Amino acid sequence: MKNLFLLITFLFVCQSTSAQLFSKEKVVKDANSGKGSLDNDLFSWGYYVGFNSYDFNFDYVQNKEDIQVKKSTGFNVGLIGNMRINKFLDLRLEPGLSITTRILEYPESYFQGMEFTSSDLEREIKSTYIYVPLLLKFSTKRLNNFKPFIVGGLSTALNLSSNQDNPDDNSAGKFRTKKSMYFYELGFGIDFYLHNFKFTPSIRGVFALNDELVRDADPDSPWTSNIETMKTRGVFINLTFQ
Repeated sequence: MKNLFLLITFLFVCQSTSAQLFSKEKVVKDANSGKGSLDNDLFSWGYYVGFNSYDFNFDYVQNKEDIQVKKSTGFNVGLIGNMRINKFLDLRLEPGLSITTRILEYPESYFQGMEFTSSDLEREIKSTYIYVPLLLKFSTKRLNNFKPFIVGGLSTALNLSSNQDNPDDNSAGKFRTKKSMYFYELGFGIDFYLHNFKFTPSIRGVFALNDELVRDADPDSPWTSNIETMKTRGVFINLTFQ
């Protein structure tokens, strides 16, 4: 349903603005602000919607079978604050909400010599991140109504779904993750200049800097003992309107 909504939004924008995008006429005015060029304001604002695909990257203590991650498509929404530094460089703050669900699938070999059920082989991890990235946007020279760019920076996130302080662990069916996360990011996109706004599709990779796992009390826990680090990584596809 989320993907359908984004697809419909994307197609609607493309259909209604295709004449502007591919016209030889260069859009100069922003009809909403009346301040002239879309790129000349020191500060500008906007919002974004999109979807994500989160994964985990594991480092292991011992060389055993890999834990598999069953991914799902999540949802992003947020605001944009942009500060123009010069013609080709912008500083951006993009606070938002990012929601996803991942399922860890454990090999049976992790439970060798132990009694276990099928439910022990899976752990569902729901994450709701309040996500605050600070990014530098490096743009090329504008060509008519197009301007490609790359973007990179650092971000922090607060996981509202974290159960870090829960005294129960996997022995009670509770897989615990940390509240605070830190990421670095790298991506690219294209600004499309329209008469009423600037539309930007972009794709970005996000990579955690810190371990997200809260380990079980039992040092021999089959769920956490062989995990040296568990770091989030993911891909964002966002549609931005400014």
